[in-house]
Amino acid sequence: MHFQHTEVKQAISDGLLSFPVTDFDAQGRFDAESYRQRLEWFISHEISAVFVAGGTGEFFSLSIDEFREIVRLAVQTVDGKLPVIASAGLSVEMGSEFARIAEEEGADGILLMPPYLTECPQEGLVDYAQQICQSTSISVIYYNRGNGVMNPNSVQRLANVCPNLIGLKDGKGDMQALNRIIKTVGNRLAYVGGVPTAEIIAEAYLAVGVNTYSSAVFNFVPDMAVRFYKALRSGDAETVHHISRDFFLPFVNLRDRKSGYAVSLIKAGTDIIGRPAGSVRAPLEMPTENEVRVLKELVAVANT
Repeated sequence: MHFQHTEVKQAISDGLLSFPVTDFDAQGRFDAESYRQRLEWFISHEISAVFVAGGTGEFFSLSIDEFREIVRLAVQTVDGKLPVIASAGLSVEMGSEFARIAEEEGADGILLMPPYLTECPQEGLVDYAQQICQSTSISVIYYNRGNGVMNPNSVQRLANVCPNLIGLKDGKGDMQALNRIIKTVGNRLAYVGGVPTAEIIAEAYLAVGVNTYSSAVFNFVPDMAVRFYKALRSGDAETVHHISRDFFLPFVNLRDRKSGYAVSLIKAGTDIIGRPAGSVRAPLEMPTENEVRVLKELVAVANT
């Protein structure tokens, strides 16, 4: 039984959101057993929802069959304890197909990714999102990122015609633009911080009313990720400052060395803590030995 729209909206409005990597074996194939164990470990922590096959989960590199297997396994493993959100996107036809599969396999919602490749007028973005929203009865969270960034009026138009649109995830980090959307659309939607390594601007998100965000580093330093989130929400500025200075700033410096490292470093981190998920798929690349050494030092800092 799916979580209702109001329940999914509530879940993504408060609490830490987890985005597990997708496990691949030595041959680069989906590793179902490793993924199941990862999800069991994830839900043993304090999180509010599980987003599977997302950006951190390499949605852009998965086949349709792999996507179906991932969603099915996630729904079985989470077993109704938390909402399971899958992904959809690329085109209206493909996005609707991903949404259909997610619904068939028992997911509670989809994170709607931007269209593939082309530049998009605002009217076209609304049409794209509306058609995919209307192809499914489960909840939809629109990912405002890349070539799919909507302005406040477009978000309002989409919310007016799609009752199953329950949230917007920000992937741009433009606080002025996000604040305009929030002030225009109001509490009709839940808002989620979604820039890579969102913790680095979590204080700014909180200031405009965004109470939660996607945590990729949760994949390998979950206790620190939860500690940081609790400190942020409780107003413990000293703890937020220290963790930001000692972990997140050096991590972002490492992440910015190469495009795609927002995902690649996460997979390297899972290996460091003894929960390997295999390598990323092309076009991404794994970090160098020296970069992994730096990451190991940061993991040690996070665990002190």
